[in-house]
Amino acid sequence: MKVFYFALIAAIGNAMFVYGQRSSNTAENPFFFLTVTLTVCTSLFFVSTLISKAPTSFGYVQENLWYILISGLGFYITFVGFYWLYTQQGATSYIVYALLSILTTSIGVGLILFQEPFNRFHVISGVLAVAAIIAYGIGQSRLES
Repeated sequence: MKVFYFALIAAIGNAMFVYGQRSSNTAENPFFFLTVTLTVCTSLFFVSTLISKAPTSFGYVQENLWYILISGLGFYITFVGFYWLYTQQGATSYIVYALLSILTTSIGVGLILFQEPFNRFHVISGVLAVAAIIAYGIGQSRLES
């Protein structure tokens, strides 16, 4: 059940991000909103790091630099994708992102790269997610006609 609570926290944070982005005025520079938003986020992480009881180690950064760079690039690509998705298509288009995340993250990273456990119920949930995308596409086509 912990997975639900952790996912809920992430989902609430994502909803807050989308709300802020969709409610803000469009800037001439499409990256300005994201830059300021990420500055706030980075500042909060910096404070969290300082108040954490665990020691901070530059050796950790050296040992994990490659993965830190990959993750940083991933954050960048994600936020640029979110910006274009939400400003061009709206918040309801998130369902398309969700399915693609299932394919790239749950299956690509979790199942294929890390060989995490996967059973028929996970497969069923993936099939249902694809069905949701099909239903979403049908709904969008009816809105546009």
